[in-house]
Amino acid sequence: MDLFFDCFSGISGDMTLGAFADLGVSMDDVKRDLRRLPLEGFDITVENVSKHGIQGTSVTVHEAEHVHAMNYSRILNLIEASPLSDRVKKLSLTVFDRIAQAESQIHGCPKDKVHFHEVGGIDAMVDIVGTALCVEYLDVTNVWASPLPMGSGFVHCAHGALPLPAPATAKILEGIPVYGVSIKKELVTPTGAAILATLSRGYGDMPPMTFTRTGYGAGKRDLDDRPNLLRVFAGTFLHENDGKATVTVLETTIDDMNPEHYGYLMERLFEDGALDVYFQPVFMKKNRPGIVVVVLCKDMDRGKLTRRILTETTSTGVRYRQSGRTVLPRKAVTVDSPYGKIAAKQIERPDGTLHITPEYDAIRAVAREKDIPLRHVAEACHSGHNHSHGHHGHDRHDHHHGGHSHVHSDKQS
Repeated sequence: MDLFFDCFSGISGDMTLGAFADLGVSMDDVKRDLRRLPLEGFDITVENVSKHGIQGTSVTVHEAEHVHAMNYSRILNLIEASPLSDRVKKLSLTVFDRIAQAESQIHGCPKDKVHFHEVGGIDAMVDIVGTALCVEYLDVTNVWASPLPMGSGFVHCAHGALPLPAPATAKILEGIPVYGVSIKKELVTPTGAAILATLSRGYGDMPPMTFTRTGYGAGKRDLDDRPNLLRVFAGTFLHENDGKATVTVLETTIDDMNPEHYGYLMERLFEDGALDVYFQPVFMKKNRPGIVVVVLCKDMDRGKLTRRILTETTSTGVRYRQSGRTVLPRKAVTVDSPYGKIAAKQIERPDGTLHITPEYDAIRAVAREKDIPLRHVAEACHSGHNHSHGHHGHDRHDHHHGGHSHVHSDKQS
């Protein structure tokens, strides 16, 4: 399932849970799995509310008075030792790490000493791990989000009065599209910012999609000029389906970066979802030799990949454009060889012939294990094309045409 987060009134942890509840996720299931951490001393209540005439779902986390705040180190240990799935653990830890890292930098204390105090240890765990559980329940594969509205004014916490957006929120949102609004309230909380920064693959207008459900998660306050709701569309993003599609092309030209760093850049870009990455040598102004970094990607990944380029290189800007492409039908298969079954891709040419190519990583692993030349393994794969069909998929190489720190409350202020 794909999700589009329409954050016209911002986002917080409880609004996110409310939107998932409105999409049909059972909060009783969330409570059951949270208690497997084990996590006690809390309850979750769900209420239907109306904001400017729109029905939404409000989720409230109730925390027992005797429960003490937890620091980042304890939260990390609790999640890692839990029986929850690896997906839920990884997502939860990434969100917590973003908040702890931001608070650590803002307040100058070690990350493992950051206390989730005013948020409340239980409250933070429910919002963040609960969201990760919802993502798993719905089998979410892709998330896209709108730019985020930034309220102004001040919020009061253990440190005193903090300007809005809160410093931790601002730190988490570095590199993410935002815009200012004339609302003197907190619209995006640190937890909401960290959840979206972790889930979303990009930001902008709603991508082409077919949605089947819409969920509205309600904030606790009423806003004068808009309904205080987080709207989440659930459905399927429209990808290429007939071999004809568009691809986003990112480009930047660099003439002052250590050449040793380009290999690392390429690795990180592929990890971030790039379809292809290549470098072109050029001569720039004053006859300086330079490199054009070219990245092909889906448009939903443009924001993430742009941030990666601007973070990992000396570039000060990235160009992008949409380019048409034609993609031959392909699928993942395995081929028999003297060395066992080897992963490969099968491509269908326009004349109907099939071309099977072993995956490089697969033949490389065999060549190293057997200590034989790589070409021998490749030739053995090509000598016979008896194969079993695997999953349908796309290869990434598509060709294109043209002290203690205290976290303040996550509830919207």
